[in-house]
Amino acid sequence: MAVEHKTNVRVLMFPYLAYGHITPFFELAKKLSDKGFSIDLCSTPINLSLIKKKITQKYSCSIHLVEFHLPNLPELPPHYHTTNGLPIHLQSTLYKAITMSKPQFYEILKDQKPNVLVHDVMQPWAARVASSLNIPSIKFCLTSITMCCYFGHFFLKPGLEFPFPALYLKDYEREITRPYDVEVKEELGENRAIMLVNSSRAIDGKYMDYLSEIGKTEILPTGVVIQDIAINEEEMEIIKWLGNKKENSTVYVSFGSENFLTKEEMEEVAYGLELSNVHFIWVVRFPKEEQVVSLEHVLPQGFLKRNIGEKGRIIECWAPQTTILKHPSIGAFLTHCGWNSTLEAIEFGVPIIALPMNFYSDQPLNARLIVENGVAIEMARDGNGKIHRGNVAEIIKDVIFGEKKIGEDLRRKVKGLCENIKLLREEEMDEVVMVLKQICEKNQSKMDD
Repeated sequence: MAVEHKTNVRVLMFPYLAYGHITPFFELAKKLSDKGFSIDLCSTPINLSLIKKKITQKYSCSIHLVEFHLPNLPELPPHYHTTNGLPIHLQSTLYKAITMSKPQFYEILKDQKPNVLVHDVMQPWAARVASSLNIPSIKFCLTSITMCCYFGHFFLKPGLEFPFPALYLKDYEREITRPYDVEVKEELGENRAIMLVNSSRAIDGKYMDYLSEIGKTEILPTGVVIQDIAINEEEMEIIKWLGNKKENSTVYVSFGSENFLTKEEMEEVAYGLELSNVHFIWVVRFPKEEQVVSLEHVLPQGFLKRNIGEKGRIIECWAPQTTILKHPSIGAFLTHCGWNSTLEAIEFGVPIIALPMNFYSDQPLNARLIVENGVAIEMARDGNGKIHRGNVAEIIKDVIFGEKKIGEDLRRKVKGLCENIKLLREEEMDEVVMVLKQICEKNQSKMDD
């Protein structure tokens, strides 16, 4: 029988409809539940179907799922009410459908009557809906605060040089128009008081302080929030395979759930892995709308025959990433530097080989941040942003084999950073809890007057 939690504050959480956003919201929900909060997690049915499986008996009385239904649009059937597997041409349609659902969200808040709303920064309109019902709100930022700090500076301090030279964009990254500019301007322009961030002051505390100063926003880190995945028997096979490898001998390669390599990039990564002569696990993904008959059609001829088996493994679509990263045989993580993946690598003390894939996102700045922290090395691209197999092979060998002591230095620094994060974790979460309670008490006092 589930244990009933004593709760005095009810929080409604409203993440963006991306799995990489919903998961940290759910993990934060569990942490707040442990502190005595009651949580309503609001999302579309297809997203909630994944979360429902993760609610253990411990949280069955304190975390409740609230369905958020999008309007019936012919081009957006219910299985596309999520960014997971959403064709690129439908992304704007999804965003339009979400904003069309404001009246329904109003009814949800009116019905649930939460003490406070915690909403995704990508849905700032949710705060205005809550305000119309006298419900206080806090935004939760799931990209790195470093990105907000960088673009926030150029919005709020136009014409002034950014004061942190470690963060910069390369020429081929600067040329891209960034939708994040609009989001950062909208958030800072609203000049609201508090923003939660999925991070720790041990990682990017100085950027939190600077953004707080120029944006007049109190930045509250929740401590690093990552998901803990239980794996099934089929997935145990890859863990058994890792068990036969020496400590720090294997590179894990994954570019996130929403980044897809071109055929040219896939060939360069494949040849780079082969030339490095290290053990590897490579997670390969394709957009759902692409019909891929077999990996033989997209990988270099003979690659699978030469490399898959004792030397390497390829996993299609999904992998138990946290379980793989925490295995002692993993010596490096070749990653796109999405914020969730970056935090997971740091949490488990794994050196990072940074290869940003999506220049529209926070990935390039995340890469520079973790290089500055000494826990990553960024893979070089040419002046046009192209990947080359020689660079892939060389950097992997340097980190895994450690001939230049690069891997050794990275491992030492990432383990030190991991320890500092753990030392701050309870303190940072306790501050979040205290602020949430204060907001609710202040709002209740105002309503009583």
